[in-house]
Amino acid sequence: MMLPPALPATIVAAPCSLSGDIRALAVSGRTVMVRLPVGYDLLINAKRRYPVLYLLDGQNVFDDATAFAGEWHADETATRLEAAGKIVPVIIVAVYNAGAERVNEYTPVKDAKLNAGGGAVAYGKWMADTLKLAIDRAYRTKTDTANTAIGGSSLGGLFALHQSLTAPNVWGKAAVLSPSVWWAERAILQTVATAPKQPVRLWVDIGTAEDKSGNALAGAQALRDALTARGYKPGSDFSYTEAVGAAHNEAAWSARFGDALTYLFPR
Repeated sequence: MMLPPALPATIVAAPCSLSGDIRALAVSGRTVMVRLPVGYDLLINAKRRYPVLYLLDGQNVFDDATAFAGEWHADETATRLEAAGKIVPVIIVAVYNAGAERVNEYTPVKDAKLNAGGGAVAYGKWMADTLKLAIDRAYRTKTDTANTAIGGSSLGGLFALHQSLTAPNVWGKAAVLSPSVWWAERAILQTVATAPKQPVRLWVDIGTAEDKSGNALAGAQALRDALTARGYKPGSDFSYTEAVGAAHNEAAWSARFGDALTYLFPR
């Protein structure tokens, strides 16, 4: 496959809450913000390559000014953990969602009751065949599966999980925060049950106060059990966390992001 042309990168100043070296790209008309590790441009690191984490709902990842529900502070968290020697330096790619098309792009199958969704396969193909190739061309990335991760929350978490199970040749790790297991009558559980056990590293979490009915927690527990039954081993290639009292919001995901990052990219 022919690589896309090199993309112009803009180093973004930090007038809002951006921190560190954040660069803006447009890929297929979609805004992408790229956080580079401290020292990326130093001569001593000229030949160094870095693992990459792609995050969904990119508006919420780095900057309160663009966030529609608060930000994750992923830039500050990554810098702090790198400085403390808890994670390897990592490139974080925040991919903006498409607004009205978000539900369709992030969901693997159509939800008959909602009459919506089902575009995850096509969107995942764009991420793998266009976005990833563009990032690999523009930056010094480690391009192999083991060093390529995907993550998101809510429907973004559902998408990240689905991609890790169905495209393990692309994604070797996934951060699955508060996944919307409920989508389409828990169809993702069928995917877990039928997809071959993959050599991926999974972080899955949920807040115990995400909804009054408890459906979110019950869905995550069902997912945990399905993954375990499929052969994913807690403490080895699978981590499951229940955050006591945590709600379904950006503040809760921001609080857990550091733990997910440490699990996926340990020093």
